[in-house]
Formats: sequence, structure tokens, C-alpha cells
Amino acid sequence: MNNVKELDNLYVANTYARFPVNIVKGKCSYCYDDKGVKYIDMGAGIAVNTFGYSDAAWKKAVINQLNAFQHTSNLYYSEPCALLAKTLCEKTDMKKVFFSNSGAEANECAIKVARKYAAEKLGKDCYNIITLKNGFHGRTIATLAATGQDVFHKNFAPFPDGFLYADANDINGVKNLMENNKVAAIMIECVQGEGGVNPLTCEFVKELSELCGKTGALLIIDEVQTGNGRTGKLYAYMHYGIKPDIITTAKGLGGGLPIGACIMGEKAEKMLSYGDHGSTFGGNPVSCAGALNILNRIDDKLLAEVNRKSEYIFNRLKNAKGVISVSGKGLMIGVKPEKDAKAVVNACMEKGVLFLTAKDKVRLLPALNIPFSALKIALDVLCAVCAE
Repeated sequence: MNNVKELDNLYVANTYARFPVNIVKGKCSYCYDDKGVKYIDMGAGIAVNTFGYSDAAWKKAVINQLNAFQHTSNLYYSEPCALLAKTLCEKTDMKKVFFSNSGAEANECAIKVARKYAAEKLGKDCYNIITLKNGFHGRTIATLAATGQDVFHKNFAPFPDGFLYADANDINGVKNLMENNKVAAIMIECVQGEGGVNPLTCEFVKELSELCGKTGALLIIDEVQTGNGRTGKLYAYMHYGIKPDIITTAKGLGGGLPIGACIMGEKAEKMLSYGDHGSTFGGNPVSCAGALNILNRIDDKLLAEVNRKSEYIFNRLKNAKGVISVSGKGLMIGVKPEKDAKAVVNACMEKGVLFLTAKDKVRLLPALNIPFSALKIALDVLCAVCAE
């Protein structure tokens, strides 16, 4: 561990406040450090390891593709890319997919598509995109500008123009922005992850959808963290009875390999033409093969299991000693403790359970197939630490 930590400190950019754990192997929802200490992982790589570590079916799909070929440029066709796009469109009733490497890149694509759509349909001076305060859409310059949190903006100005921020669940605030600006799109997370695991109200999301329908603005749903079964539906917008114009997703789609997707509906499907956008690794066949395996296994049975586990977590924690509140959907849950959230996470780590934080909350993002036995132990530890 000391050698790895020294190398990291010497050669890796200091962008992460790492926990003092050097993970060397894992299986399902368990991982092990270089000292042989076993942990229950309640973060799943920040909602990436959909079926946990070293999932056999996912590994087989990835290895089979590696044995065929690992990469080809987007000047040629590849079956995994085409099949994954087909599956995404069929499961969302959308029309076209652009593949990238990450959620930020998927959101960049959505921004470009929305602005081209508005330029052609609503006028070239119609380029503003409304996002929500406490939202999070990525760390590129454009997606940082789209992120309505001042803490992420410090030292990186100037930002691209054209992003407006409204308060979550304040439809009048959104209407006011739309009345006073020319708006191309509204982009939201149905559950604000980095902002504190806060679900938007059903009424607000439906009103946004209706507002976009009336004004011609596109509705973009950022499903980077909420997607791929995380909230108990395949995608979180499905809880709200709406249909977006664009969906972006990443993280859990790849199951552990980098991939992002910008999924376009009828209004947006023809916006990208030759030369408008591109990605060297977007649609990589290995990542797509892994993602296809993940997506095909997120079925009604698994989603029902996610919702049962979610109910169990809420019931265990909502009246637990030392817990102020519990928020979220599915297996994307924020727990606000009376103690400092980081201190709670560190104490749980000492007891063999790895949690995350989001603002002032402990964040739970376990693998969707985490065994109930592991979940029970993890919650026992969390409850004990919160109550101390």
C-alpha cells in the first residue's frame, strides 16, 4: 500500500481525496485490499459496477469480444455497437444513439444536438439551456457551465454562454426564465445525485415536459447516474410518466468499462449528420459488448428486487437513531446523519463497509444484485455508527 500511495502521490494528478484503501480484487459486492481486509462495497464505483465486481456473465461477454477484436474506427461497422444502439432505442422508444466515453461527453452531445435543433427550428439566437441549481452534468467546460453549483465553477471561468439556472421544483422560476430568454432546451436529473440525492417532484417534472411541448424547447434527461436500473426503473424518467426528447446515460451502462450514450427521440434523431460530431472510442466494441450484457439483464425481476431492497433500506434507516432523513429512489439513496457525513463514512470503512458522500449525506449506490445478507450487515454498521 505504501508504495502504491507513494507512486500515486508522485505521478497522479492530485484531483482525488482518496481513502486509504488499495483495492486489489473483488467479487460481487465484496472487495479486498492489499492487506487482505474484506469490505462490503456500497458505492459500486459510483454507480458503475451494476452487477458488482468480476461478474461472470459480463466478463464472458467482454472477453469474447476481446478475443474477436478490441477496437475499430467508426469508419467501419461493428455488431456490438449496432446491437447496443438497437436495444437502447427499443427499451426507451427513442430513435438514434450517439456513443461516447463518459457521461460528460454524452451531455456535451446533447447540448450540441439541442442547439442545432433550436437554430434550425426556433432561430439562431435561441441557444439557452435551462438547468437546475444543485444539478451536476459533468466536468468539461461546457458541462461545468451547465452544472448549477458555484463550488464547481471556481477558477475555471470564462464559461460558455447560454446556461440559465432555476431552483429545483420551482416551475414558476423556470417559466420566468423561458419568458425572458430564448430557450433551446431544459436539462435535468430526475434525482440530483451529486447535489444530495434529491428526487424532483412528479408534478414539477410533468410541468417541465408540458412546458417544453408548448414552447418547442427540447427536454433532456441526464440519466448518467440515475439510469440503467439504479432507481428501480430502467431509467428514472420512467417514474414520472413523461417522454424526453433526449436521454443521456453512462456509468452503470458499461458495468465497469467506459461508455456514454446520447439517445435521441423523434425531434432530435436527424440533427447529427456527417462531421457534426465524433468520438475515437465512442461505440468501442468491447465496451458495447459489456453494456449489451448489462442492459439485457436489467429485467422486471431485477427491478422488482431493486425496489424490495430500496424499501428495506428506507425502513431500516428512516427512524434510526442519529439519522435525520433519508432520500432517493431505488438503490440511489442519501442518508443525512446527525454527525458529519464524512466522519460517518470513515468510521464505517474502519468496520469494513465502504460508503460514499453527497453534500452532507452518506450516499448508497450498491450493486443492483447486492445480496440481502451483505446489505443487512452494511446497514447494521451504518446504523451503529450513526447511533454512537
